[in-house]
Amino acid sequence: MTPLDQINDLKARMAQSIIGQTQVIDRLLIGLLANGNLLIEGLPGLAKTRAVKAMARNLDAEFSRIQFTPDLLPSDVTGTEVYTQTEAGGTFRFEPGPIFANIVLADEINRAPAKVQAALLEAMEERQVTVSGTTHKMEPLFIVMATQNPIEQEGTYPLPEAQMDRFLMHVQITYPPVEDEVLVIRLVRGEDTAANSGTTAGKPSPIPQDAVFAARQEIGKIHVSDAMDRYMADLVQATRTPSALSDDLAAWIEIGASPRASLALDKCGRAHAWMNGRDYVDPADIRAIAHDVFRHRITLSFEAQGDAKTADDVIDEILKLVALP
Repeated sequence: MTPLDQINDLKARMAQSIIGQTQVIDRLLIGLLANGNLLIEGLPGLAKTRAVKAMARNLDAEFSRIQFTPDLLPSDVTGTEVYTQTEAGGTFRFEPGPIFANIVLADEINRAPAKVQAALLEAMEERQVTVSGTTHKMEPLFIVMATQNPIEQEGTYPLPEAQMDRFLMHVQITYPPVEDEVLVIRLVRGEDTAANSGTTAGKPSPIPQDAVFAARQEIGKIHVSDAMDRYMADLVQATRTPSALSDDLAAWIEIGASPRASLALDKCGRAHAWMNGRDYVDPADIRAIAHDVFRHRITLSFEAQGDAKTADDVIDEILKLVALP
């Protein structure tokens, strides 16, 4: 099987557990292939955790879940030095924390205090943890998928803009249509029945990690024209100088996107093109992932909030006004 066949197989397996969230599955796979970390936001019960677990279950990778709470400590995430007594005397041994895995689910990241968030985000950015002066490297395959709840803000610690910027994409999960909800009921009912009866159907072998690395190599060879480079830069520039496009945008955007947005558009655009079987990036690829890349990197003004404008509304306007290559 080619790397694309293997990734499509992983996508199909995930779709069996996640009904009606095809776009979310695509975004999780793009994040995996683009070697970036994802922030997943949605109301309770919309399968945020289930989606990440479905990926980890079907991939030959070590999975770790961290439930963030207000009393969590940085060492609970990164690990700590443990004193042990041996025949030669006492010594300190590093006990790795749950961050040392291939796929890390940071559940409700906004419920942990700033020190814990900083420890996690440092590991995300540097791909290493330093404890007591010793640096410990992460695995070659390492991705953090953090979830947060857009409601119930009491007792939470919202991520600062500078830390939000470190996420490759901000993925939003919405309610499924009623037809898909019927399928969800039947799916979970079948899972419960199988669990209660003790029957275990034969599971296919997990997708090897080498498939992800081979896919990344092919994605690195995807052709991006000069015109597409300029289109991505123009989109990012539009968030910084919105007055050049329209008075409405100028009133809605307070702070534009950083250069990380340009890099994210390039990485995600190439991954999107590869997943669709093309060896080049076209405007449709960039427009498909623009909302996920910009959503957490644009700071809206009070006027935009007063006009009931969301980040997605502003991004729609930018995509409409910026000329296609």
